[in-house]
Amino acid sequence: MTLAEAAEQANALAAAGDQRGLAELRAQWDDELEAAARNQDYRVRGVAYRAIAQFRFRQKLELLRRGLEDESAGARGSALLALRSLSADHPGDVNAFRPLLNELAARDPNDAVRRLAIFCLQNGTADRGTIQLLQGITEDDEADREVREAARKVSVALVKKSRAK
Repeated sequence: MTLAEAAEQANALAAAGDQRGLAELRAQWDDELEAAARNQDYRVRGVAYRAIAQFRFRQKLELLRRGLEDESAGARGSALLALRSLSADHPGDVNAFRPLLNELAARDPNDAVRRLAIFCLQNGTADRGTIQLLQGITEDDEADREVREAARKVSVALVKKSRAK
């Protein structure tokens, strides 16, 4: 079985509520996941970052930080997808990575990575600095149209969230 197949199995176990089975699978694949995240091939690293979310491996958040700083846009994107998934019920995860996510949203050379970083920020708390950053991206005529639209949507959602308190 490959790491990707094990991650799919872990996702199915988590969806079924089988915490014991999930814990056993995590223990079995822990070392392989760590090794894959350090692999020279960006595709293998990308699989590892996505697997962190599928395994619901909250103890591996520091590996995701490495993924957010990866030289490969594909690996950064995979790490962002994993963080977005893990942070859906845990805004503290986004808050812990906020400076890095803000940097990716504002300056990453890859527009897809910028959009993913913006959508990750939606799962965090309504931070005034982040809202201002997103509004700035929205008004940047030189930014990609899809990046500006993502920033607008997330900015509106965060403003609503801040007012709901």
